[in-house]
Amino acid sequence: MQKLKPVLSAALFVFASLAEAAETGYIPPRTEFGVPDLQGTWSIATQTNLERADRFEGNLVISEEQAIQIEARVRARNEASNQPSDPNREAPAAGSGVGGYNTFWMDPGERLAVVNGEIRTSILIDPADGRLPYSEQGRANYAAAMQQRVSYDGPEVRPLGERCTVGFGSTGGPPKLPVLYNNLTEIVQTEDYVVLLAEMNHDARIIRIGGEFQEPPQYYWMGDSIGYYEDDTLVVETTNFHPQQSLRSSLEHRFYGSQQMHVTERFTRVADDVILYQFTVNDPENYTQTWSGELPMNLTDDEVFEYACHEGNYALPGILAGARRAEVEGNDYAPTDPGQ
Repeated sequence: MQKLKPVLSAALFVFASLAEAAETGYIPPRTEFGVPDLQGTWSIATQTNLERADRFEGNLVISEEQAIQIEARVRARNEASNQPSDPNREAPAAGSGVGGYNTFWMDPGERLAVVNGEIRTSILIDPADGRLPYSEQGRANYAAAMQQRVSYDGPEVRPLGERCTVGFGSTGGPPKLPVLYNNLTEIVQTEDYVVLLAEMNHDARIIRIGGEFQEPPQYYWMGDSIGYYEDDTLVVETTNFHPQQSLRSSLEHRFYGSQQMHVTERFTRVADDVILYQFTVNDPENYTQTWSGELPMNLTDDEVFEYACHEGNYALPGILAGARRAEVEGNDYAPTDPGQ
C-alpha cells in the first residue's frame, strides 16, 4: 500500500493517543469485523480557531478561569445579536453590505476545544507558535487565490461554497476544520470503506481501507483518500486534490493547499463521547515545514439533514448576470467583499 513517509509529529500523535488511552484505561468498542467503532454523529464545533490569536501568544493552553471569561463573552455577544431588529431603523446606505445570515442560523459552538484535559487556544499545535508556516511562494499563491474572488467572468472563478460544489469551509476536509454552522460529521464503517459525511454541503468522503492511491492520479473533490488501522486509531492519508479546491477556510482563518498536498489524519476514540482528531499537512509547495493540529469530535444526538444548496442558489446566476450588465454599461462591479 502506498503511504506517506512518516514524520516526527505524526509519530508523536500516535504516542500521545496511546498514552492517553493507557492513562484513562478506556477501551473503545469494536465493530463486528474487529476494528475500533467510530460510527455515529460527531460535532467539531468550537470557538478555538485554526491559528492562535495574538493575545494568546506563546500559550497553547489557558486556565479554566480564562476560558470561562472568553466563553461568557461569546454567549453575551450571541444573545445581543439575537435581539429583534428595530422596525423603525433607517435603511442602510446605498452600496453598503447588509450581511447574510442572522445569528439564529449560526452554530460555531460556544466552547473552546479541550484536548487531553487542556483548554486550547488554537487547533494548530505545530509550529509551536500556532501560526501557518507559509513560504514566500505560499503567500503569493494564497494572495493570487484571494484576488480571484474579485473576478466575475464565470462560475469557475467563484468560491466553491457560492457554487454549491463543496462546503465553503473545510468541514469535509481534509483536514476537517470548524466553520460558522453545520459542523456535524456522520461516520459509517464497513470492512472495506469508511464514509465521512459532512453536514456542510452534504459532502461525503469515501475512504478505501487497505487501498492505494489511484494511478494515474484522479483529482477528486476532497482528494483521494486511503485508510488503515493502527491499534485503536483509524489513519487516513489523502492527496491529489481537485485544482479548484486550493483555498479553504476555518472560522476566521483561511489556508492554501496545492493539488499534491498530503494530509495524514488520525481518528482515535478516547471516550464513549469523544474522538481525538489529529492531522498533519505536508505541502512543501506552500509551507516551510509540515503543520499539525488536533481537536475533539464530540458525540451528539443531533441529526445530519440534507444541505439542499443548489435548489435555492439564486445568488450565483444573479451575481454573474449583474457582472454582464455592468460590462454592457461600462461600470465597475464588486458586489462582494473579497476579504470576506
